[in-house]
Amino acid sequence: MPIIEPLIDIPIGSRFLIESRAALGDTFSPNGMGYSHSRFIALTYLQGDYFLSPHVTAIAGSFLIPFNTFNDRLSPIWISNFQDGPIITGIGVMTGTGVGGMLSGSAIAHNKYSISYNAWFSTSSGNMQFDSTRAFGGRSSLYLPEKHLEIGLSYDRQLQGTRENFYGAHLWWEPANTAFRLRSEFARGHHAQGYWVEADYRLQRFGGLDSWIGRFEPLFRMQQTFRRDTIVSDNVPLVNTQRADFGLDYNLPHNTRILTSYSRQFSSSGNENIWETGIVYRFLFPAWKGKSE
Repeated sequence: MPIIEPLIDIPIGSRFLIESRAALGDTFSPNGMGYSHSRFIALTYLQGDYFLSPHVTAIAGSFLIPFNTFNDRLSPIWISNFQDGPIITGIGVMTGTGVGGMLSGSAIAHNKYSISYNAWFSTSSGNMQFDSTRAFGGRSSLYLPEKHLEIGLSYDRQLQGTRENFYGAHLWWEPANTAFRLRSEFARGHHAQGYWVEADYRLQRFGGLDSWIGRFEPLFRMQQTFRRDTIVSDNVPLVNTQRADFGLDYNLPHNTRILTSYSRQFSSSGNENIWETGIVYRFLFPAWKGKSE
């Protein structure tokens, strides 16, 4: 499954920014007489950001819905530690993107703590590249710099079809002067709820992050989903599911990563093993020469 995710940021003056991301990929699979393949090209999002003040940024266009943290922070393939997202990723994000407007920024910023926010509204769109449902929602996060701890709450409300509320909570902890990270989310919808907890650690104690052993990154993720009914899937399994993911990534120079993982999934519909491996290369370059001040 080769995939390319180009991203572009276009600053216009000091206050306006256009940003977008796309996905171009192919899937090859054996069919008994060779290989069949399916190609896909999609625009992930396209938005304009206007910096009204140090505390407020106005966003318009097609944007990633900021429910919990995975959809808008961890979904790029060069950031995520595992190749697949958590099982509960679909709860609360509807189509994944909204078409409309959002206000985002830092409400309060102090040395001891800061509070950030997102508030958005999306209209209904059936366009193939800009698919969205009519909904609104928001997210607020408290960050404690001394503890390197972030705690946040999310709420979404779907306004078309069946009116539904979605609730979310997340906790991130990255202790100072360590290579350990803990990330977690809880999401609850009308039909299902669940959580995931992920921990990773770079082996920097053995010669530093750039040593051959310091480039190894063991991972573990535990996740569970619980059905409240079986009317709608909410993009999660229709039966209660438990899954443990064990990973070992290797961070090569020049932003190249090798991702490997083994998962064991348990549910009443059957238990299964999941093996995944891949390689990710990230590069960054200026699209045109900047002006010197």
